[in-house]
Amino acid sequence: MSGASSPRIQGFKVRAVRVPMAEPHQTASGVITESPLVFTDVITDAGVTGNSMVFTYTAATLKPTADLIRNFEALVKGDALAPVDVEQKLARRFRLLGSQGLVGIALAAIDMALWDALARLQNVSLVRLLGCAEKPVRPYGAVGYDGVEGSVKVAERWAKRGITGIKAKIGYSTVHEDVAVVRAMRKAVGERMAIMVDYNQCLTPVEAVQRLRVLDDEGLTWVEEPTLAHDYAGHALVAREARTPIQCGENWWGILDMQHAIDANASDFVMPDVMKIGGVTGWLRAAALAHAKGIPMSNHLWPEISAQLLCCTPTAHWLEYAEWWNAILAEPLRVENGMARVDGAVGTGVDWRETAVEQFAA
Repeated sequence: MSGASSPRIQGFKVRAVRVPMAEPHQTASGVITESPLVFTDVITDAGVTGNSMVFTYTAATLKPTADLIRNFEALVKGDALAPVDVEQKLARRFRLLGSQGLVGIALAAIDMALWDALARLQNVSLVRLLGCAEKPVRPYGAVGYDGVEGSVKVAERWAKRGITGIKAKIGYSTVHEDVAVVRAMRKAVGERMAIMVDYNQCLTPVEAVQRLRVLDDEGLTWVEEPTLAHDYAGHALVAREARTPIQCGENWWGILDMQHAIDANASDFVMPDVMKIGGVTGWLRAAALAHAKGIPMSNHLWPEISAQLLCCTPTAHWLEYAEWWNAILAEPLRVENGMARVDGAVGTGVDWRETAVEQFAA
């Protein structure tokens, strides 16, 4: 049966773009100058299309990711618009290959687009579809690996917009340089601003322990990924030795990675990436796991969809807010009086301007 009562998947439309960064984003691991993105439209026989967007980090993986999504169309064409059922079907199909890396990105692209279509079919936001109410979400702004002067300038810009949290990339040649950046930002934005720092996995566990012994006196909200993301034992060592909370999660592929990290006591807080954790379906499972363990949960990137998902996350903590993709989005996430607002959204909040897609087509 087809039609509005039982809509089915007709096909995909997949496009790749390369969106230049308004300002290059520097990290301890390198400089990000553009965003390679894949847009996926899932077309249904109900006349409703669901959208999603994924980020491939490097242009070298842009076409392979787009091709994977196109290749997966045949696996779900004709299936009911039922995201959880589709996720389970694809999980079984890729059990031997695994659902990490590019395969995981492609599966998440499909999952997010299916949820978007389901919400659009009912003309509601993802929040409402999931049985929750829209509410303001507390965002923090990103500061790059910009040294003392650059970090202060960016921190001041966020503070002037009413944002109450900032996260800086650190991992300079000495801990004293790390501290200098933190203290300069604190002096510039005041004691009421939450300051987080992110090492982008650049330290060994022993180096991380040594640096945290110094940074523990700086009143940081968290220290993110001081060592390799999947070194759960190493992060557990750092978490045991540090007074400052450790934050991990943006590089976990699916909830089993999250479960392994929690079992190892590797992170005080969690911040999954909706693309890597398995789309909306994966996020909901991660939120339930965080709730069961009483662990504060934030997000990595994807502010439009993540703000809605945080409305449905019992242990919601902070929204990582970035404006990297505003140039191509039809309606970027609204931030008013220092809070992110999702009221008025339809679907996941992810849609794009066709003229921009044409302009940045890869």
